[in-house]
Amino acid sequence: MVLDSESSALAPELDVAEWIGQPSPLASLRGRVVLIETFQMLCPGCIRYGLPQAQRVHRLFPETAVIGLHTVFEHHDVTGPEALKVFLSEFDIRFPVGIDRHEGGNSMPVTMRRYGLQGTPSTLVIDRTGRLRFSHLGAIDDLALGILLGQLHAESVDVPPQGR
Repeated sequence: MVLDSESSALAPELDVAEWIGQPSPLASLRGRVVLIETFQMLCPGCIRYGLPQAQRVHRLFPETAVIGLHTVFEHHDVTGPEALKVFLSEFDIRFPVGIDRHEGGNSMPVTMRRYGLQGTPSTLVIDRTGRLRFSHLGAIDDLALGILLGQLHAESVDVPPQGR
């Protein structure tokens, strides 16, 4: 697994219409490794491996901030906030989940476009300085993801103060 350590730009902020659970803007998480699992509740791959893996990371890597991002680009009529709350309860999702904002008539949500995501499930990993270090569409081997998280936690970094 290759870490992108060349980029000095901060990861774009999530453009969230509503939070379910504790709001988790990226700027407030500076100093922590962040895993963002993008999903749709009607996506078989999200249900089969994306969300379960994010739940395992949340449970086994408490030093990693885990965030879900419900980024819907299809089936808009049946995947609103109330349905999502029921889904999260049924699947016992305990990390915060943001609902990616739509603007205008664009079917692709704002954050999904900002990160250049091609679909769901997609996994994003941001280092302690706030830089996007990993983006992947589809399933990731648990061991490979664990190694990546371990490497990012082991990096010696100077974390800039929040607000910069």
